[in-house]
Amino acid sequence: MTILFIVVGCIIGVVLGVNAPTISYIYADYLAISIIAALDSVFGGITATLKNNFDFKVFVSGFFGNAILSILLTLLGNKLNVDIYLAAIVVFVGRMFNNLTIIRRYYIEKWDTMRKESKKEKE
Repeated sequence: MTILFIVVGCIIGVVLGVNAPTISYIYADYLAISIIAALDSVFGGITATLKNNFDFKVFVSGFFGNAILSILLTLLGNKLNVDIYLAAIVVFVGRMFNNLTIIRRYYIEKWDTMRKESKKEKE
């Protein structure tokens, strides 16, 4: 069922991406930082699911809260003529790598356990 949602989401994304108008250069920074913030929340949600402590309210508030905060930081940086959004990018990307490490280790341990169990069954 999850794979069906992923496939449908990818198809919708491709269709919207092909038919969507081009984003203006003025808004490119805002879109980029909000996408990075949203991806950070998604990876955090996946990590929380693997640890069995996922809370939908926390996910949604983090998803929109991170995106709005990062857009406001970008706006403030543009008004001050300082690239403050780079700090947000460093933080969000660092958290994404940490969450990706947790996800990767979870699946490597799961795969290793399954391999050891199948090896014991063969013996």
